[in-house]
Amino acid sequence: MQTIWTIDSTASIGGHRVDVIGVPGIGRGRSVPRPPEDIAVNFDGVKDGLLVNCNPIAGLPAFTIEVLFYPIGGGENEQRFVHLQEHTSENRALIELRSVAGHFYLDTYLESGTSQLTLITPEHLHPNDNWYWAALCYDGTTMRHSVNGVEEARGLVNFAPLGAGLTSIGVRQNQVSWFKGCVREIRVSDESLEPSRLQTR
Repeated sequence: MQTIWTIDSTASIGGHRVDVIGVPGIGRGRSVPRPPEDIAVNFDGVKDGLLVNCNPIAGLPAFTIEVLFYPIGGGENEQRFVHLQEHTSENRALIELRSVAGHFYLDTYLESGTSQLTLITPEHLHPNDNWYWAALCYDGTTMRHSVNGVEEARGLVNFAPLGAGLTSIGVRQNQVSWFKGCVREIRVSDESLEPSRLQTR
């Protein structure tokens, strides 16, 4: 099973209600180019974000989260651009980046009770101002993250299935660590996909 959210509107995403933070643009403005796939939502890195009334990994013991994004330089060093969390706790999944001198490296995080793991890869730098697919995979024991289908890190963590909750795009749910750039698509699969099955550019 796979859920695909096309991020081309601030009114509704995947049929779910969206709360808008700031004034994110749609397919225009702020030096963010149009993606080859068509329009996307642009975030200014200061006050723009979306809060979707759905947690698409709720109930899943294994999953893959993939996001098509375009980072732009000049934003904060720490930028959270996809954050999924259940309503009743701090248990969550995060896909983030660290911005360094015109480049970024991926930072992903899972937390479940007292169990948590950060995968961070400063040795894998990628230039800004390009389209990328980032992926966070979990198979029930092992967490992995990839950029454009290439695995960069993995580790063991005990992550129980999340309950119903929210997804923020372009910012952490407590409205810190704003993302500068654009997000076009989020895909969620109910299994941990091998690198050969991940989206690439």
